[in-house]
Amino acid sequence: MTLTAAIKIAQSSLFNVSQQTQLASRNISDAGNQDYVRRDARVSTAPYGARVYSIERADQPALFRSALSALSDSSAQSVIGDAASRLQTIVNGVDNQNSPATKIDALRDALQVFSSDASNSILGAASVDAARDLARSISSASRDVQAFRGQIDRDIAAGVDQLRGLLDQFEQVNSQVVSGTRTGRDINDELDQRDALLKQMSEYVSISVVTRDNNDMVLFAGQGITLFETVPRAISFDAQAAYDATTTGNPLRIDGVPLHVGQGANTSASGKLPALIQARDTVAVQQQAQLDEIARGLVETFAETDQTGGGAPPLAGLFTYAGGPAVPPAGTMVPGIAGTLSVNAAFDPDLGGDPMLLRDGGANGAAYIANTTGGAAYSDNIIGLIGAIDAPRTIDPAAGVPGDRSVSGLAGASIGWIENMRSSADLASQSKKALHDKLSGDFLAKTGVSIDDEMTKLIALEQSYEASARIMRVVDQLYDALFAAVR
Repeated sequence: MTLTAAIKIAQSSLFNVSQQTQLASRNISDAGNQDYVRRDARVSTAPYGARVYSIERADQPALFRSALSALSDSSAQSVIGDAASRLQTIVNGVDNQNSPATKIDALRDALQVFSSDASNSILGAASVDAARDLARSISSASRDVQAFRGQIDRDIAAGVDQLRGLLDQFEQVNSQVVSGTRTGRDINDELDQRDALLKQMSEYVSISVVTRDNNDMVLFAGQGITLFETVPRAISFDAQAAYDATTTGNPLRIDGVPLHVGQGANTSASGKLPALIQARDTVAVQQQAQLDEIARGLVETFAETDQTGGGAPPLAGLFTYAGGPAVPPAGTMVPGIAGTLSVNAAFDPDLGGDPMLLRDGGANGAAYIANTTGGAAYSDNIIGLIGAIDAPRTIDPAAGVPGDRSVSGLAGASIGWIENMRSSADLASQSKKALHDKLSGDFLAKTGVSIDDEMTKLIALEQSYEASARIMRVVDQLYDALFAAVR
């Protein structure tokens, strides 16, 4: 080996050591950054030793995309679990203390006490108080459910704004990646930024990625809707000003196509936005339907009937609503009835009414009087109302609770429905989060920075530097000896 060759080999080695030392230092400085993908030097042989010919990211595209999909699924499932938990608290309170079922039990108990002393107007007033508490609980829950739907609408609108902002950032970074690829510039930092944006966007909608020439990316959301191609596609959503039981929420559209809504407690939605729409239009609407059926059942259960046989229709008794005194048809839901449920003023002593109408009947006129003899101890009507609370009635299938049920049975089934929804959603959330954590952990293990590995590299590079420096010193000494001999 000539001295010239030796010096070139040493210089090449020192240059490689310098590049790889900088690379290891960069890796170590970003070891705690989960959006940073480790850089590795690719070395090849050259006429005068090895050389670093490229710096590459330790990327794992397939694993990264699987982690994105799992993130979307986990984000959606969390929304459904949170919505079910929130609705359970709104409607039933802590430990079901404010649930319609609990309030119906309290009314039944009050009526049973009243039936044992039917001449006691204080006990009659206590029964009306229990009925008022029940009606207020249901109407308040109905209003809160609709307020919750309105809050979900605002959450959707905020999510849409955030997704639009992320897409604008993605457009800028993607353009830098494409131009850098064309010119051969190092684009590893931009690739990290782009992947970080993909992770953030995947929380809102599921994202499928297609990579084209020059590392250009096209993004598809949900069921294949184009989300980004060179520029972001339009995302449109109009929140409702207010909600009631008859209000239908507006769809979210991407590139003019409505985003599919998830189904089930273990939701088929992927991403927060479709899950929020499911919570607004399915979970909350189903809960409202059950409240409406319970309210309709109470009006029907406590309705007064014609005692003369004259064929007059049943009319609202203890409970009435905005459409009273007519009693709604059996088995047919009345949307929004829960929000207007109240105690009939004719029974309410606070409004000048007479609670003894519970014993006697007749709130709707003489034809509806049950206690025709005027007996003070007459309790048949009260006992009949107690029995009616637990008598099976036709339930509208739209309530999501199959089969004929009493009003008390429906109220209990409603508790079971939301509890089952919450527990199933939470179980699915744990499973989906575990999958995301596993895939993210695997991705970080393959692409993240190990401080120990990088420090080991630095030690090896230090040794390589010392060896190259020794070669340089020896060559320098040989040159000095050669020049001295020539002189």
